[in-house]
Amino acid sequence: MKLKTVLICISAALVLWFIYDALSIPGVDDLQGDFKEVAMYRNENNTGPVTRIYVVSTSDTLWQEMQAYGELMPHTKYGNTKVYFFLNNKPIPSQAYPGSTNFPAQFQDFAVGRYEKDAMGQVSFVRYPFR
Repeated sequence: MKLKTVLICISAALVLWFIYDALSIPGVDDLQGDFKEVAMYRNENNTGPVTRIYVVSTSDTLWQEMQAYGELMPHTKYGNTKVYFFLNNKPIPSQAYPGSTNFPAQFQDFAVGRYEKDAMGQVSFVRYPFR
């Protein structure tokens, strides 16, 4: 009877630990910078490379927080994920689209950062990408 009680207690402790671990994973809301997704593009190709482009507003140029935000964005193997950061008190594009320019050109001067994870998993973070 004691062995059964010990096993039940150990099982319950493990289940509680798994639940706690799953719920305590850091997310975008845990970052400083008041990040808000303004626009997003994702191609409809689920069998080939998936392209994701995000336009995000932030309250400050917290470079490490921007990079951490980019790393939290979804990425598909052999796909490409780009995150453009804009200060929330400056003009921000309301749409994103694929191609060599991912939003209207008049907003390029207002971009403060670009995070990109390419098809080979290489990560780059560029401050003021259009200057």
